[in-house]
Amino acid sequence: MTTPTTAPAVAPDPPADEQELHAVAVVTLGCARNEVDSEELAGRLTQGGFRLVSDPADADSVLVNTCGFVEAAKKDSVDTLLQAADLKENGRPSTVVAVGCLAERYGADLAESLPEADAVLGFDDYPDIAARLRGIVAGERPAAHVPADRRRLLPISPVDRAAAAPARVERTRLETGPLASLKLASGCDRRCTFCAIPSFRGSFVSRRPSDVLHDAQWLAGEGARELFLVSENSTSYGKDLGDLRLLESLLPTLAATDGVERVRVSYLQPAETRPGLVEAIATTPGVAPYFDLSFQHASATVLRRMRRFGDPESFLGLLEQVRSHAPLAGIRSNVIVGFPGETEQDLETLTDFLVAARLDVVGVFGYSDEDGTEAESFTDKHDEDEVAARLAHVTDLVEQLTAQRAEERLGEVVEVLVEHVAVEDGELVVEGRGAHQGPEVDGLCRVEDHSGDLRVGDLVTGTVVASEGADLVVASAGTVR
Repeated sequence: MTTPTTAPAVAPDPPADEQELHAVAVVTLGCARNEVDSEELAGRLTQGGFRLVSDPADADSVLVNTCGFVEAAKKDSVDTLLQAADLKENGRPSTVVAVGCLAERYGADLAESLPEADAVLGFDDYPDIAARLRGIVAGERPAAHVPADRRRLLPISPVDRAAAAPARVERTRLETGPLASLKLASGCDRRCTFCAIPSFRGSFVSRRPSDVLHDAQWLAGEGARELFLVSENSTSYGKDLGDLRLLESLLPTLAATDGVERVRVSYLQPAETRPGLVEAIATTPGVAPYFDLSFQHASATVLRRMRRFGDPESFLGLLEQVRSHAPLAGIRSNVIVGFPGETEQDLETLTDFLVAARLDVVGVFGYSDEDGTEAESFTDKHDEDEVAARLAHVTDLVEQLTAQRAEERLGEVVEVLVEHVAVEDGELVVEGRGAHQGPEVDGLCRVEDHSGDLRVGDLVTGTVVASEGADLVVASAGTVR
């Protein structure tokens, strides 16, 4: 699971001879996978004769790349569409279009409930997005698609999907920082009872290694120093291309890309995380020893009801594997509490595991029904107050454990990728992330005792001297590259 975030598109002012081109703002909500989709949409729009702008108020058209993951993300998406539509009162934009997961998942129903949007387009519209938008601007109102289970579009057997590997799309970067997301694959073959993502994202499909490497080189040329490998399930990469260990062989090549200093892998399925992959992530030079392991729970009983696998012993064994190769590895996870049928003993099993696991960050979510999922039909559900109480209990515990784990890092030497440099209240503030910290949700490092000439994109080495929750204070050693 991924915490929803909102990221407006960023684009430079156009040359004077481009001022007359139709201006489009792309607003991205949701996860890093959506960020890549937005940059692919932006690339197609640019090639199709449109001009990108960063502010929806300056745009002739606004594309909102929505998130359809959890209820809060859905609401955020709808609110963003309504805010864009409200701008029409001032004459710009003239057109608001919904794309992304919410649009794909609900299609015609979303269009009917949200007449403020001029169109609701699905994933199948992406290859022709420039033509679609041009028609909408001209007054066409295309019928919103009728959602269907996208898993049925591809063969059941992964090896029969090799021909479905997507063609590479020329992206246009919408963010200018030193971190860039790089998509490994899309879709998921798992059937977790609480998750609707496979139904609207489809079956698992790997990108060809040559396309992944091409994107890595392009992103490095665009100033990216850290590549964040994203997919719905990175541990499955290559299984449809005939090589389940393809990620292990790809990582060293990615890390050797000129200009790239750090490669980070996201979303590992614990039950599929094999020893060779653990070793590759933990020991390959240039690859962050960082493990995004989505445990979701620790009780074997609850996990079986989720159609997942594991128990405290196997999970702790996996963590021991990780730390045997990289004792200082960063490890994060997500858990769901209040799942239908979860007993007090199940909850205690989870909390005991979290205490023993010493994770750097844990996202805690309270169970809620998701449309079309198997768990939606379960009868032994807890009421909202009980779910909220369990959520509060585990969240409080996790905050304590996260702070303790950060304190354990006092004295460690870390290499911080600088992502923010600004003068705040008369003081120069320098912030970034160590190798054990993923983007957005894993805390940050504040660099002190520096020379004052650090810039965004620098890698600075220092020692952890204090902690503030999950955040760390780092005294610079003066080593910068």
